[in-house]
Amino acid sequence: MGTWSIWHWLIVLAVVLVIFGTRKLRNMGADLGGAVRGFKEGMKESASDQPADPAAPQVSGRTIDAEVRKESKVS
Repeated sequence: MGTWSIWHWLIVLAVVLVIFGTRKLRNMGADLGGAVRGFKEGMKESASDQPADPAAPQVSGRTIDAEVRKESKVS
């Protein structure tokens, strides 16, 4: 019996209902739903509140190759 049948799940559900009761399970479900709803609203607000960054460098797709040399000081 390696798989979980419907009878196993019904027994688990009955035990959970006896331990927690329906009122506590209903409150936990409402709290979880409110948390998910708040998270979704927060994600929508953060996406719409972000202004475009004008200081971001513009990438043109070209590579500029350069060489840096150190100047020697003449006294």
